[in-house]
Amino acid sequence: MEIMRLVVTGPVGAGKSTFIRTVSEIEVVDTDRSATDETAELKKKTTVAFDFGRLQFGPETALHLYGTPGQSRFDFMWDILIRQAHAYVLLVAAHRPHEFRYARRIASFMNQRRNIPMIMGVTHVDSPEAWDPENIAIALGYLDPQTRPPIINVNANEEASVAQAIIALVQHSMQSCPT
Repeated sequence: MEIMRLVVTGPVGAGKSTFIRTVSEIEVVDTDRSATDETAELKKKTTVAFDFGRLQFGPETALHLYGTPGQSRFDFMWDILIRQAHAYVLLVAAHRPHEFRYARRIASFMNQRRNIPMIMGVTHVDSPEAWDPENIAIALGYLDPQTRPPIINVNANEEASVAQAIIALVQHSMQSCPT
Protein backbone atom coordinates (compact mmCIF):
# COMPACT_ATOMS: atom_id res chain seq x y z
CA MET A 1 0.00 0.00 0.00
CA GLU A 2 1.23 3.48 -0.84
CA ILE A 3 0.97 5.93 2.06
CA MET A 4 1.44 9.67 1.70
CA ARG A 5 2.22 11.41 4.99
CA LEU A 6 1.12 15.03 5.38
CA VAL A 7 1.94 17.16 8.40
CA VAL A 8 -0.36 19.97 9.49
CA THR A 9 1.54 22.52 11.58
CA GLY A 10 1.30 26.09 12.82
CA PRO A 11 0.83 28.17 15.97
CA VAL A 12 -1.67 27.31 18.71
CA GLY A 13 -5.24 27.93 17.64
CA ALA A 14 -4.57 28.07 13.90
CA GLY A 15 -6.92 25.11 13.29
CA LYS A 16 -4.64 22.07 13.02
CA SER A 17 -6.72 19.61 15.06
CA THR A 18 -9.96 20.86 13.54
CA PHE A 19 -8.48 20.53 10.03
CA ILE A 20 -7.69 16.86 10.62
CA ARG A 21 -10.99 16.07 12.38
CA THR A 22 -12.93 17.64 9.53
CA VAL A 23 -11.65 15.22 6.85
CA SER A 24 -10.48 12.09 8.64
CA GLU A 25 -12.38 8.92 7.78
CA ILE A 26 -11.39 7.38 11.09
CA GLU A 27 -11.88 8.67 14.59
CA VAL A 28 -8.95 11.00 15.07
CA VAL A 29 -6.26 9.89 17.46
CA ASP A 30 -5.40 12.92 19.54
CA THR A 31 -3.33 13.83 22.55
CA ASP A 32 -5.36 16.82 23.73
CA ARG A 33 -4.86 17.83 27.34
CA SER A 34 -6.00 20.76 29.43
CA ALA A 35 -4.04 23.87 28.57
CA THR A 36 -1.97 25.06 31.53
CA ASP A 37 0.05 27.93 30.09
CA GLU A 38 -0.84 31.03 28.05
CA THR A 39 -2.58 28.66 25.62
CA ALA A 40 -5.47 28.53 28.11
CA GLU A 41 -6.30 32.10 27.09
CA LEU A 42 -7.14 30.82 23.58
CA LYS A 43 -8.67 27.41 24.30
CA LYS A 44 -9.31 24.89 27.05
CA LYS A 45 -7.44 21.94 25.51
CA THR A 46 -4.33 21.70 23.38
CA THR A 47 -2.37 19.03 21.52
CA VAL A 48 0.69 17.82 23.42
CA ALA A 49 2.06 15.16 21.04
CA PHE A 50 0.16 14.87 17.76
CA ASP A 51 -3.18 14.30 16.04
CA PHE A 52 -3.60 11.50 13.52
CA GLY A 53 -6.25 11.06 10.86
CA ARG A 54 -6.53 9.07 7.65
CA LEU A 55 -8.13 9.28 4.23
CA GLN A 56 -8.28 6.17 2.09
CA PHE A 57 -8.09 6.57 -1.70
CA GLY A 58 -8.89 3.10 -2.96
CA PRO A 59 -7.42 -0.17 -1.72
CA GLU A 60 -3.80 0.77 -2.45
CA THR A 61 -3.46 4.44 -1.49
CA ALA A 62 -3.91 6.24 1.82
CA LEU A 63 -3.23 9.72 3.12
CA HIS A 64 -2.05 9.94 6.72
CA LEU A 65 -2.51 13.33 8.36
CA TYR A 66 -0.36 14.27 11.35
CA GLY A 67 -1.07 17.43 13.33
CA THR A 68 1.74 18.93 15.37
CA PRO A 69 1.41 20.68 18.71
CA GLY A 70 1.59 24.45 18.38
CA GLN A 71 3.81 25.21 21.36
CA SER A 72 7.59 25.34 20.93
CA ARG A 73 8.08 23.28 24.10
CA PHE A 74 6.83 20.32 22.04
CA ASP A 75 9.14 20.97 19.08
CA PHE A 76 10.68 17.54 19.53
CA MET A 77 7.37 16.26 18.11
CA TRP A 78 7.71 18.61 15.14
CA ASP A 79 11.06 16.97 14.47
CA ILE A 80 9.69 13.43 14.76
CA LEU A 81 6.66 14.10 12.54
CA ILE A 82 8.39 16.04 9.76
CA ARG A 83 11.13 13.43 9.25
CA GLN A 84 8.80 10.96 7.51
CA ALA A 85 6.50 13.53 5.88
CA HIS A 86 6.04 13.90 2.14
CA ALA A 87 4.63 17.44 2.42
CA TYR A 88 3.17 19.84 4.96
CA VAL A 89 0.60 22.57 5.49
CA LEU A 90 1.53 25.59 7.58
CA LEU A 91 -1.70 26.96 9.05
CA VAL A 92 -1.62 30.64 10.01
CA ALA A 93 -4.47 32.50 11.73
CA ALA A 94 -4.95 35.66 9.65
CA HIS A 95 -6.33 37.64 12.59
CA ARG A 96 -3.34 37.16 14.91
CA PRO A 97 -0.41 39.08 13.38
CA HIS A 98 1.52 38.84 16.66
CA GLU A 99 1.95 35.11 15.82
CA PHE A 100 3.33 35.56 12.28
CA ARG A 101 6.95 35.63 13.47
CA TYR A 102 6.33 32.37 15.36
CA ALA A 103 4.72 30.79 12.27
CA ARG A 104 7.82 31.80 10.32
CA ARG A 105 9.96 30.06 12.96
CA ILE A 106 7.90 26.88 12.62
CA ALA A 107 8.30 26.90 8.82
CA SER A 108 12.04 27.46 9.19
CA PHE A 109 12.28 24.57 11.66
CA MET A 110 10.45 22.25 9.25
CA ASN A 111 12.43 23.36 6.20
CA GLN A 112 15.75 22.81 8.00
CA ARG A 113 14.82 19.20 8.62
CA ARG A 114 13.20 18.27 5.32
CA ASN A 115 13.17 19.85 1.90
CA ILE A 116 9.59 18.92 1.06
CA PRO A 117 6.69 20.74 -0.59
CA MET A 118 4.50 22.93 1.59
CA ILE A 119 1.56 25.25 1.27
CA MET A 120 0.41 27.99 3.55
CA GLY A 121 -3.19 27.68 4.74
CA VAL A 122 -4.62 30.95 6.01
CA THR A 123 -7.41 30.51 8.57
CA HIS A 124 -9.81 32.93 10.26
CA VAL A 125 -9.95 35.10 7.13
CA ASP A 126 -13.52 36.14 7.98
CA SER A 127 -12.35 38.00 11.09
CA PRO A 128 -12.44 41.82 10.86
CA GLU A 129 -8.81 41.88 12.06
CA ALA A 130 -7.64 39.43 9.38
CA TRP A 131 -4.63 40.35 7.30
CA ASP A 132 -4.59 39.84 3.56
CA PRO A 133 -2.87 36.54 2.57
CA GLU A 134 -0.34 38.46 0.45
CA ASN A 135 0.73 40.53 3.45
CA ILE A 136 0.88 37.43 5.65
CA ALA A 137 3.21 35.78 3.13
CA ILE A 138 5.47 38.83 3.24
CA ALA A 139 5.41 38.85 7.07
CA LEU A 140 6.48 35.19 7.01
CA GLY A 141 9.44 36.05 4.78
CA TYR A 142 8.03 34.90 1.45
CA LEU A 143 8.75 38.11 -0.44
CA ASP A 144 8.89 36.82 -4.01
CA PRO A 145 5.54 35.68 -5.40
CA GLN A 146 7.40 33.47 -7.90
CA THR A 147 9.17 31.40 -5.25
CA ARG A 148 6.73 31.44 -2.34
CA PRO A 149 4.62 28.40 -1.55
CA PRO A 150 0.99 28.35 -2.66
CA ILE A 151 -1.33 30.23 -0.31
CA ILE A 152 -4.89 29.03 0.20
CA ASN A 153 -7.66 30.28 2.45
CA VAL A 154 -8.86 27.46 4.72
CA ASN A 155 -11.91 27.14 6.90
CA ALA A 156 -10.86 24.19 9.07
CA ASN A 157 -14.50 23.53 9.98
CA GLU A 158 -15.62 22.97 6.38
CA GLU A 159 -14.86 19.66 4.72
CA ALA A 160 -14.80 21.15 1.20
CA SER A 161 -12.32 23.84 2.26
CA VAL A 162 -9.99 21.36 3.96
CA ALA A 163 -10.27 18.98 1.00
CA GLN A 164 -9.33 21.85 -1.34
CA ALA A 165 -6.24 22.57 0.77
CA ILE A 166 -5.22 18.91 0.65
CA ILE A 167 -5.74 18.81 -3.11
CA ALA A 168 -3.63 21.97 -3.49
CA LEU A 169 -0.89 20.42 -1.36
CA VAL A 170 -0.90 17.15 -3.30
CA GLN A 171 -0.85 19.02 -6.62
CA HIS A 172 2.00 21.20 -5.41
CA SER A 173 3.85 18.08 -4.23
CA MET A 174 3.47 16.48 -7.64
CA GLN A 175 4.75 19.62 -9.38
CA SER A 176 7.67 19.97 -6.96
CA CYS A 177 8.71 16.34 -7.16
CA PRO A 178 8.31 15.20 -10.77
CA THR A 179 8.79 11.49 -11.36
